[in-house]
Amino acid sequence: MKAQPGLRNVTRGTQLANRVLVADRWWERLRGLIGQPPLPPGDGVLLSPCQSVHTWGMRYPIDVVFLDDQHRVVALYPALPPRRLTRWHRSARFALELPVSTLGASGTQQGDVLAPSSPAPS
Repeated sequence: MKAQPGLRNVTRGTQLANRVLVADRWWERLRGLIGQPPLPPGDGVLLSPCQSVHTWGMRYPIDVVFLDDQHRVVALYPALPPRRLTRWHRSARFALELPVSTLGASGTQQGDVLAPSSPAPS
């Protein structure tokens, strides 16, 4: 997976992730976070294209956000537990997987717009 700058919720003025790994190949999307340790705070995985996700093979919950072509939030799954499957979202183009509690901390809601953010200065 390739690392990209983070994502910001421009509607709420909050940061969702400082670093996003992009899974845009079939195998990367299928594997996702399976067999991986939990994401550290500030990290995320963007699955593209993606209209549904599963958490089979995972040992921890994650927050999931589905986005359309304009990066507008079309569905949210806070604290999606292991061994679950989301609904299929026709209008979704991307799924963003985040550490649990990220959605609540950022105030992200359906209809919000996300945009790339600059990397944090070092």
